[in-house]
Amino acid sequence: MKSKTLLTSLLLAATGSTAWAGGILTNTNQSIDFLRNPARDAAIGLDGVYTNPAGVAFLSEGFHLGLNWQYAHQTRTITSTNPVFALGAKNHDLTTKTFEGVADAPIIPSIQAAWNKGNYSFQFNFSVPGGGGKCEFNDGLGSFESVVGSIAQQLAPLGAERYDMDGYMQGRQYYYGFQLGTAYKVNDNFSIYGGLRLLYGDATYKAKISNILVKKAGNGYVDFGTFLSEATATVDGGLQQVGAGLQQVSAGLQQVNAGIAQYEAAGATAPAELLAQRTQLEATQQQLTAQQAQLQGTRASMDQLQKYSQGVNLLCNQTSLGIAPVVGLDYRLGRWNFAAKYEFRTQMRMKNESTVNEASEIPAVNKFRDGESVNEDQPALLTLGVQWNPIDPIRLNLGWHHFFDKDADWYNGTQKLLDHNTNEFLAGAEWDINDRLTVSVGGQLTRYGLNDSYMNDMSFVVDSYSVGFGMNYKLSDVVALKAAYFSTSYENYERKDYPMAGVSDTFTRSNRVLGIGCDITL
Repeated sequence: MKSKTLLTSLLLAATGSTAWAGGILTNTNQSIDFLRNPARDAAIGLDGVYTNPAGVAFLSEGFHLGLNWQYAHQTRTITSTNPVFALGAKNHDLTTKTFEGVADAPIIPSIQAAWNKGNYSFQFNFSVPGGGGKCEFNDGLGSFESVVGSIAQQLAPLGAERYDMDGYMQGRQYYYGFQLGTAYKVNDNFSIYGGLRLLYGDATYKAKISNILVKKAGNGYVDFGTFLSEATATVDGGLQQVGAGLQQVSAGLQQVNAGIAQYEAAGATAPAELLAQRTQLEATQQQLTAQQAQLQGTRASMDQLQKYSQGVNLLCNQTSLGIAPVVGLDYRLGRWNFAAKYEFRTQMRMKNESTVNEASEIPAVNKFRDGESVNEDQPALLTLGVQWNPIDPIRLNLGWHHFFDKDADWYNGTQKLLDHNTNEFLAGAEWDINDRLTVSVGGQLTRYGLNDSYMNDMSFVVDSYSVGFGMNYKLSDVVALKAAYFSTSYENYERKDYPMAGVSDTFTRSNRVLGIGCDITL
């Protein structure tokens, strides 16, 4: 296993995003109203500044302000199977190991504001439409450990029996969104919207492999650097012995060839014993030459590993800025309301400030090379929604989200590996119990275009369904308080298409969100 593979795997492992609800790179949970009923695509409310901006034009005249705070807790669980894990000191001879990452986002804020005057609605939104937290794998990932295990397996001829190591990975990613736009009521039933959204991306990735130990046959554990030094001395000694043997064989072969030449010069046939001796010496020379080449290859590989004898550390900061239009429309027909919104693709080029300076010979590592710009577009999004008001206190909602993932531009063309774009299907209901209290519930089904080529333990998503519920309580005509709980259940995805037999990964997640907020109308 070459040393660059160790670094490549470590760097790639820092690429996970932390989206809570929505597409692969897009968060749609931008209000407490969404948490208590995700199907808000055709609802008329202040949260529509994000979900249905054209519909906000139908709110009352005046200034409307919405403040939202969310706390999200997520786990990512990867169950990895690899034969080399059995060599790990902490793995008890087992080939299957579980790696769990914890992602906390204690503060996910969002602000919606609108000033309605006549037929116009001037709107502002601040949100975190991408990322939104920090994820830590305190034991690293299976891709970390499998590299170290493979190195230990490769060094078995030099006395390596087992390995030990500490792994760690942390990714922190926030995409801050600022949206300005205007809705216009064409008539009492139809409104349109146009706006611009500015995205600022800020991310930090940290990863390391440390305390690498190797157990030698018949001895205890030694640090990787000491093992490499001792193994290098052994290989160098072997090279000296082989070199000396080649010199002796070459000298003997030269003498035998000279004797054979004398017989041939006299017109006689060399004795069979002398010819047999030449054949034997030539075979020995070939064996020693092959052994020398093998030792030289081992020596070169160990030279490459030497610079990682103290482990590997990565620190990479990324920033970017992007802007894209947002358009929408809303149409009311009796007790029905229909709405649509389209967010254009936001081109994002994350600029690296990194400790990785020399990695041009490793294409995958270039994602974290200092000074590089990394493609991380936020995909275009189409939302369609319908709301039905069968009786005055009750509203029923349906929605559909389509993320144009395959039309975005991600690092190394990763989007091309997906089978299809992401689709979400949403449903919900609201009930005004009285003039002050409203309760609501809703659900969301998310389906990605996943396949084995796309999935890896470095960054993954999993098909899921979510349920949210909550309430809205009007303290007065000016202030309304909101609270909600949102939970996502994820499926298990098993990947088996690895080149090595006996290697597989199973991916899943968990996600819980609490939120509180208030709306102020002046």
